[in-house]
Amino acid sequence: MSRRTAAWLAWSLCALSLTLTALSLLLLALNLSHLEAHVYSYWLGNAVLAVSSSIIGAIIASRLPANPVGWLFCAAACIIAVAYLSAEYAIYALLARPDSLPAGEALAWLAFWAWIPSIGCIVLSLLLFPNGRLPSSRWRWLAWLSVLLTIAGAVWVALSPGAIGNLGAIRNPLGIGGLPDGDKPVQIIMFAFLFVAAVSTLGLRLRRSRGIEHQQIKWPAYTALIVTGSSFLQYTVLEAMGLRWLEWAGYVVSLAALVGFPISIGIAIVRYRLY
Repeated sequence: MSRRTAAWLAWSLCALSLTLTALSLLLLALNLSHLEAHVYSYWLGNAVLAVSSSIIGAIIASRLPANPVGWLFCAAACIIAVAYLSAEYAIYALLARPDSLPAGEALAWLAFWAWIPSIGCIVLSLLLFPNGRLPSSRWRWLAWLSVLLTIAGAVWVALSPGAIGNLGAIRNPLGIGGLPDGDKPVQIIMFAFLFVAAVSTLGLRLRRSRGIEHQQIKWPAYTALIVTGSSFLQYTVLEAMGLRWLEWAGYVVSLAALVGFPISIGIAIVRYRLY
């Protein structure tokens, strides 16, 4: 792929992600005008991550098309934008103004599991940061494990019965009765695996690096640990314990880190040529 073609594709994916996010925020405003409608809890985090990841991903992919990290960020941003738009669409079509739009249940089902591949893309980007290669061939099993966990987790959640998390009373139309609910277990597994990937790979690269490379890997490593650690605590431990004020504190911390993480990745790869 030529650099010009890569730049066109990268910025097209960025434009798609930003457009979907803008439509999601429009639907959010419409949903908020209906007091009886459910408010999607993760709207701000999804919007911030979709915007920041799409822009940084497009910058990296357009300048360094051979580095898969930029394309993984573009893919994660588009998937998050699709999942967020699906959630707001389903709430509007099924709760705010029932039967006003078609395919509300289908979009609710998509929103239920589509966030999982986005986490898988972020895990792979951490494993491949900054040069687009694994630390060594011995790390291949971890990369394949992340792919398998992502696929298995998405399938499990997509077929889980009962209410769809964070979409109010909407139930999974394709849920299989008798199958254990996979939403919370998969959430714990994916965020835990994300934390392990950040600690293991970025920690290893940080120890091995020297000079300017060490300084620039340090900031992505710190922000990745903050994002993964606070997200894991917020969506698993604190949520299970019902500590709402600590949960909100973790949300604010992870939200701030979500902005800094893609930016630090982009600076490290593009500006300082860590590839």
